[in-house]
Amino acid sequence: MAKIYLSGIGGSGMSAIAGFLHDSGNIIAGSDRTFDIQPDNNTANILRAKGISIFRQDGSGIDSSFDLIISSTAVESNNPDILKARKLGIPIKTRPEFLNHLISEYKTIAVAGTSGKSTIAGMLAFIMERLGLEPNYIGGGRVKNFFKNNYTGNYLQGKSDLMVFEACESDGSIIRYHPEYTIISNLSLDHNPVSETAKMFKILGENSNKKVFINGDDINLKNIKFKNSISFSIDNSSDFRAKDISYNHFDSVFNINNVSFRVSLPGKHNVYNALSCIAFLSELNISLTDISEIIPDFKGIARRFDVHLNNGKYLVIDDYAHNPHKIESLMQTIKNIRGSICYIFQPHGFGPTKLMKDGYIRTFVDNLEDSDYLILLPIFYAGGTAKKDISSEDLVFEIRKYGKSAQVIHERSEIFNILDKYDTYVIFGARDDSLSDFARQISEKLK
Repeated sequence: MAKIYLSGIGGSGMSAIAGFLHDSGNIIAGSDRTFDIQPDNNTANILRAKGISIFRQDGSGIDSSFDLIISSTAVESNNPDILKARKLGIPIKTRPEFLNHLISEYKTIAVAGTSGKSTIAGMLAFIMERLGLEPNYIGGGRVKNFFKNNYTGNYLQGKSDLMVFEACESDGSIIRYHPEYTIISNLSLDHNPVSETAKMFKILGENSNKKVFINGDDINLKNIKFKNSISFSIDNSSDFRAKDISYNHFDSVFNINNVSFRVSLPGKHNVYNALSCIAFLSELNISLTDISEIIPDFKGIARRFDVHLNNGKYLVIDDYAHNPHKIESLMQTIKNIRGSICYIFQPHGFGPTKLMKDGYIRTFVDNLEDSDYLILLPIFYAGGTAKKDISSEDLVFEIRKYGKSAQVIHERSEIFNILDKYDTYVIFGARDDSLSDFARQISEKLK
């Protein structure tokens, strides 16, 4: 048993580690600047209910009794928590460093990709648990099937030596992992330029001891040569290709080798997510029939196409989409269901928004219909030392040049005044859980 403090404990990946360590019998405490701003944050309340102590991120929670400090990569080196830990001589590991240490004890399945990895990792862990494989799991999203009291839903403690984990490329730590298997869902612009991410995925593939499962339709992944690869696809020939696909409003149906599958999630991207799991599980000699019986029961990940209202007239969706590829997938999916859509997007972080500015503009220009309307909220800022050299106004200015309807609204409450203009509202953006509350508020107003 160890006493461990997590600085930045509120992040999806950090809270997963916190829960996993707590359930292993360790004493856990932590802080998060989001909790400082939102003391009643849902994740904070769940962690407290488990018996995890939450402090302000000012160093006050750290004393010499702690054996280790784990810091989120979003926590700067001059953060009061880090300065206090250094002063006391307590060892400090970043989340990726500690995760690499933690998973070294298991046979790991790394789930990578610039989009879809949270859903794939959660779906895979769910199916494996239902199959009786008793997997361990540390993810970046909260699996709805795993929701219960005092449980964030983004980790599992199993009795096997198998570990499904989400391998995020955002900070470059992905190259340190040496998994048994790797799944790579796709490759597009997100935290880093495509060329940099491609190099990281290449190294991750080379570090994998066994098979690498690759999206055979992804143009950027095709440029990378992986050893021992197995492909899955929709459009091109592959080892696991979905055929006879029906993209329904709120689910998708397809066929592989005369076995029918239904995924209780809409959109082409979710068929890819399911295919990756099917390809991997087949490598473990799980029959397609056994997989097909379980996969419809997967309810998805929190804030991934969450339907807050669908009463025949009004439809309100909340989603985590935040990079151009995710946003395009979301917009394509919702367009299959409704027209005349009001999109409400909150960009996250000044650095990411600047990196993806052109991609955002292109995605909205290509996918906004004449009857659609785009509202941008101010860029989400969770504190820190980010350079504020871009704004939502910069995006809207460029989008309007192409004749698209868009504006910036600074106060969310102002949107309540225009709810009579549209029947469909899609609220999306990363990191800020209060967007879910906002979607709920819109739903209540429309009811």
